Amino acid sequence: MSELYPYPRFSLTERDRRWNAVRQLMRQQRIDVIVTPQNTGHSMDFQANTRYLSHCGGGGDADIAAVLPLEGEVTAIATSAAPRWPTVQDWTKDVREARRSYGRVIVERLKELGVEHGRIGITGLGEVEGTRTPEGTILYGTWKQIRESFPQAELVDATSILTEVRYVKSEEEITALTKSMEIIEAAYRAEVEAARSGVKDWEVWAATQCALMRNGSEMPVHCNWVSGKNSVRTLTRPSMRVLERGDLIINEVEASWIGYRAQGVQPVFVEVADPVHEELIKVQREVFNCVLERLKPGITVGELAELTHRSAQAAAPKSGPAAGAQGKLTMHGRGAGDDGPIITSHARSSRQLGVALRENMVFICKPSAVTADGQSICTWGDTVVVTSNGGRRLGKRPHDLAVSGRG
Repeated sequence: MSELYPYPRFSLTERDRRWNAVRQLMRQQRIDVIVTPQNTGHSMDFQANTRYLSHCGGGGDADIAAVLPLEGEVTAIATSAAPRWPTVQDWTKDVREARRSYGRVIVERLKELGVEHGRIGITGLGEVEGTRTPEGTILYGTWKQIRESFPQAELVDATSILTEVRYVKSEEEITALTKSMEIIEAAYRAEVEAARSGVKDWEVWAATQCALMRNGSEMPVHCNWVSGKNSVRTLTRPSMRVLERGDLIINEVEASWIGYRAQGVQPVFVEVADPVHEELIKVQREVFNCVLERLKPGITVGELAELTHRSAQAAAPKSGPAAGAQGKLTMHGRGAGDDGPIITSHARSSRQLGVALRENMVFICKPSAVTADGQSICTWGDTVVVTSNGGRRLGKRPHDLAVSGRG
């Protein structure tokens, strides 16, 4: 243990829990081995399965594959493997050098396991939809080497196995997500402090990012952002525009603690809030609380979407700028990456909508209240845990608009 760098880590008990859960599903599906391919896409989300199994990962230059056999050692395959990954974790001892030729080393390990006529599971193969990966996550060159080296083996998409196991979080995982949410809320405090008229949008974003890093978040993380007079849709980054009084900054902020990413959504107004949004947040709060109350085992994602629609109709006033406001649900799993299930304005597959919630699932819950004319939208969100008594927020900040310069 003294040889390890001082990073936060999950316990060996947590490792055994994960491996046993995955292997149980492997046995049910007669899969001999699972390969989780290297892919650092989508702010490291596509690397989550490998890190989930091996505890190897962290940072933006961490392309790592893993091989999990039905019995025996897990293998991690990386570039600059020996200097990096045995020194940061104590789960995986078999760490092999790829020199960027991951397929070659994966094939070598599979041959050692004698699966020439077996069933080889590959996550992200593209035959089973991922949360945001309908075309899969494995690189063609890696897949080609496995396919050509094992012509008699059956290659099957094992995405659903890792999806299923990652749905429900352990107490260690929830603790990590709680820490992530604490970091996010520190970043929001920094954003509100920095958001003043005359300041560049980019500088406010930098203050927010700085707070994430100062408080322990790994990088990179997802952080869409935009500012303007009536912002309705984030961009992928801030601009160089100079903020003006009354501007609205909207963003989705994540922090990564041991690779676990809570998320928050917090509207921030520069010095004064728009009266329309002051009315919309009242509707949005009612909708959020209604959904939170129903976040119990058994309810489906689709049922929560219908509940969002009905609760907005009930909460919307009969007159004023929020009259006739509509509610739309955006909600998706939080954990080692972009966990499922998911519902957004566009992601509404029957498979995802049909997923029934279970205790200790964790989501970013961020319903929106939209004016009847569709011109203004108010979204606020927190990371929440499903319990038998309804959802429990991980965040502690007030459920309201944030306005810089107040107090």
